[in-house]
Amino acid sequence: MRVLVDADWLREHVDDGNVRIIDCRFSLGDPAEGRERYNESHIPGAVFFDLEKDLSGYAKKHGGRHPLPNMKNFLRKVEDAGIDNHTTIVIYDEKEGALAGRCWWLFHYIGHENVHILNGGFAAWKKGSGKTESTVPHYPPTNYRPSVNDDMLATVDEIRCIADGDRNIPLIDSRSRERFSGREEPIDRIPGHIPGAINFPWTEGMNDGYFLGPVEQKERFSMLKKDDPVIVYCGSGVTATPNFIALKEAGFTDVKLYVGSYSDWVSYEEHKVDKE
Repeated sequence: MRVLVDADWLREHVDDGNVRIIDCRFSLGDPAEGRERYNESHIPGAVFFDLEKDLSGYAKKHGGRHPLPNMKNFLRKVEDAGIDNHTTIVIYDEKEGALAGRCWWLFHYIGHENVHILNGGFAAWKKGSGKTESTVPHYPPTNYRPSVNDDMLATVDEIRCIADGDRNIPLIDSRSRERFSGREEPIDRIPGHIPGAINFPWTEGMNDGYFLGPVEQKERFSMLKKDDPVIVYCGSGVTATPNFIALKEAGFTDVKLYVGSYSDWVSYEEHKVDKE
């Protein structure tokens, strides 16, 4: 599975009619900023997918800050973008990797295999003198036939088993070491981490917006067995996706995402957290 493509590859294929480019730039501090930046300048032919409007559902009491979107709404967005089951998809954010990773994960969740991330994001495209435009493209709508893969999802009951002492499945917390330890918590109501979790900050799998290579990713996760199942989580199911991708790049075959992540976990009064 080839996850990443570079700016040179995209420049060669940007005019390919079977390639659809998705812009996922977004700012949690200013939700309108991503769309504004897209309207100002984007890779030619790119369509815009919004983290909170398109790649997430409405937050409720449980489910976390960025739950899965309503699949009917997501598929409508996909079809309106002119994407069908045979389209080659390339996704980018500014250079973080996490926003593109969330979109990449969702396409795999609905069964789309031919989907990639632009390594280095929009910053890499501009660095290579890639052309940009402000025109918003419109494509003929398509029909998309999803093949949803629920094996990519970890349920809260699975996480409860790990928290209650079942350590057979590694549970990776992708947040910073400060948030994992409970020394810092800027968003969620209780600092700490899910009992039984181990910390692999997602940023350590990146270098200035570029994903580390497979050899380096294997070294990061060398304490784990690649044939065993692994579950990843973060604060709300977004920044865990680079670790999901990194594990796949390292050769792990059974990786799941706890979509609700820590924000879902602490929404239950009875759930305990650990600190260190």
